[in-house]
Amino acid sequence: MESCSENVKAVRRSKEEKKLLRKQIKASHTLLKHEGISTVSQPTKSLVVANGGLGNGVSREQLQDVLEEVGEVEILVMPPHKPYALVTYRSEVSAQRGHALNGRQLQRGDQIVTLYLSYVNTVDSELWGCVDLPPGLVLVEEFVSPEEEALLLDAIDWTSHDEDVTVQKVLKHRRVKHFGYEFRYDNNNVDKDKPLPGGLPQVCVPVLERCVRDRHTEVMPDQLTVNQYQSGQGIPPHVDTHSAFEDLILSLSLGAKTVMDFRHPEGRSVAVVLPRRSLLVMKGESRYLWTHGITPRKFDVVPACDPKSPAAVTSDLSNHSNLTLSRRGTRTSLTFRKVRRTPCDCGYPSACDSQQPPAPPSPPFLPRSQTDACRLEAEFVHRVYEEIACHFSSTRHSPWPRVCHFLSSLEPGSILADVGCGNGKYLGVNPDVIAVGCDRSSALVQICSERGFQAFVSDALNVPLRSDTCDACISIAVIHHLSTQKRRQAVVEELVRLLRPGGRALIYVWAVEQEYNKQKSKYLKETRQQGPPTRDSTDHNNQESKSLTGNATDAHNTAQDLSGNATDAHNTAQDLSGIATDCTKVHRETESPAKLSVHTNRTAFTSQDLLVPWHLKGGGRGGCNQGRGGDEHGEQGSKNTLDPPTEAQAPAPSPVFHRYYHVFQKGELEELCVRVRGVAIQRSYHDQGNWCVILKKTGDR
Repeated sequence: MESCSENVKAVRRSKEEKKLLRKQIKASHTLLKHEGISTVSQPTKSLVVANGGLGNGVSREQLQDVLEEVGEVEILVMPPHKPYALVTYRSEVSAQRGHALNGRQLQRGDQIVTLYLSYVNTVDSELWGCVDLPPGLVLVEEFVSPEEEALLLDAIDWTSHDEDVTVQKVLKHRRVKHFGYEFRYDNNNVDKDKPLPGGLPQVCVPVLERCVRDRHTEVMPDQLTVNQYQSGQGIPPHVDTHSAFEDLILSLSLGAKTVMDFRHPEGRSVAVVLPRRSLLVMKGESRYLWTHGITPRKFDVVPACDPKSPAAVTSDLSNHSNLTLSRRGTRTSLTFRKVRRTPCDCGYPSACDSQQPPAPPSPPFLPRSQTDACRLEAEFVHRVYEEIACHFSSTRHSPWPRVCHFLSSLEPGSILADVGCGNGKYLGVNPDVIAVGCDRSSALVQICSERGFQAFVSDALNVPLRSDTCDACISIAVIHHLSTQKRRQAVVEELVRLLRPGGRALIYVWAVEQEYNKQKSKYLKETRQQGPPTRDSTDHNNQESKSLTGNATDAHNTAQDLSGNATDAHNTAQDLSGIATDCTKVHRETESPAKLSVHTNRTAFTSQDLLVPWHLKGGGRGGCNQGRGGDEHGEQGSKNTLDPPTEAQAPAPSPVFHRYYHVFQKGELEELCVRVRGVAIQRSYHDQGNWCVILKKTGDR
């Protein structure tokens, strides 16, 4: 029985060895595939230790203790963030004993790590050369004594909230205090006219005087930011604002060490260990061009301390033969800066806010109040149409057939009000009716008058006509310019007020659904050739776009076309102030307010509330005569009489304006109308990317 038991045990041990061998071979294949490390079968003095790297939580000290059990280690290379290590023993015999450690398990916290060792030909510790620090960066180790460190830390009272002397904030990843001047994170600058009383803490003066004496700085700083980082906290990569502070920045690291990452705009990066009680000096390129930040994590890869020289600490992480893991503690940094009084004129204009053009305004938010709505519509509807009126009118001369059918059905002598008449293209469709138009744009109303139409300037929310006097009203491409549901409904109520009992109103609004019943609207179907458009191709597409565009303007918000852009469709939507187009999901107003996205012309809608670009041609209001000139086709007709511009005469890029729209979902227009008392929906339909309704006033108000 005893011999049988021994045989079973031998078989079990053999299976474990086979399993271990399979995992060792698999680890070798993984190293070759992902790291380019080739293992060999014959014994050498060097080994690769899979699973024994800094990247999977094995410290240098822990691995070295295991490897030195079998012999003297000559080189141990642990690349940062890699799950393996490379070791060279002093003798091949020791390496063979090290190879026998295959399958050795290490306790890493509450987890167990199994080591898999294989031979490699050599381990060249010189493969990783010394990495230079960013130009202008200096690190002074042991700049303050432990006693000075304690005094400085004690001087920072985190329990005090005396806003008269300092400003204290708790940020997402750290807490901060400001002395001398408050650094404002909303604009990344300081209010230079509002110094904080008391200046810098007195305990800092001897340290700063030493900085001057040691020629780290020539001027005394007047602003101090204190950051306290708990283990695992950090700060995003950033460049201190050029216009806020002078060249030199001094930063003391107290309480614990950390690793700060510096990155050049071209991609080069350098990780620098900031030892406890060290002084970091940033000036020149390192201050103005390189970003610096601290990655949030609980462990850092740092150089191991030499037991023969415990005080010798290096910040160079390029020497992979001397790296280990360091658990972060609570670190407090004192960053001293000098507030700048004049614009920055550094040699790095690409990163300098003083040498950049003024930042363009950010996209507006959806309105939260009546005041916000008025302001939004004034800026992104009313003002825009005053600027583009003549160019806009030159592209609006083809009435829509179904609108014409509605107008032609009116009895002779009927009174028609076109609320949002634009350039008046619908006012003359039926000469047997008495037609009057109104529009919010005085420039478009002037065009109506020049054409012999009756029109006046008015807001669609308050039309100065008597109630119950009109047989018909039309509102073509108007209501979608109102920025709240309440205001859109108010326009419908105003139309109904104007109607006599039995009178009818026709309303068109732009639809979210530009593809309906498996048919794409002409707005989506219009395509462009690749490459810059010729003048002929541009004009052809402008001509096509006219068939899409309804009446001109928003009576409340100066009406305009439903196509979203009557100019060159090749000019894809440009962002308001150069920001990237924001593709947000279609949302309703009940959601929390958000920034408006800028629509890309000739594409499906990704948001109901958006800004639509208009590429101005022909000089706006000042180019009216040139744009019309008795030619119904406006600038399209002019191509037969004007020579194409030469390269030297090429016009400057067209200005781009942005118009606010609320595009309607299916059923939304009907839902809006049924809220209005005394009106019935006679018909609703989809017409070339627009939702349309015909209302009849019942007289029941």
